[in-house]
Amino acid sequence: MAHRVAQRAEADLDDIWLYAAKESSSIEIANRLIDTITDRFFTLARFPYMGRSREGNFGPGYRSLPVGEYVIVYCFENEDVLVLRVVHGRRQLEDLFGQ
Repeated sequence: MAHRVAQRAEADLDDIWLYAAKESSSIEIANRLIDTITDRFFTLARFPYMGRSREGNFGPGYRSLPVGEYVIVYCFENEDVLVLRVVHGRRQLEDLFGQ
């Protein structure tokens, strides 16, 4: 299985990088954080069911996986893992998906 990243998830990663770089005053720390998160995308492609099922919260096929303070929300599309969002764990995930 491969992974793909939705445009909204790409924007989330940009926002996370900017916030981390600003708060830490370190581009290296921001880069490491993004690397840690995106490394999980490859892990999900190998083990797509490792995340928690969110079908009751978001609808059929949705799953989530925590990575540090962040949560990757994904689903399956064709034969791929599709990363939909990457958000801070304190966010109300249900609000993001209209549930």
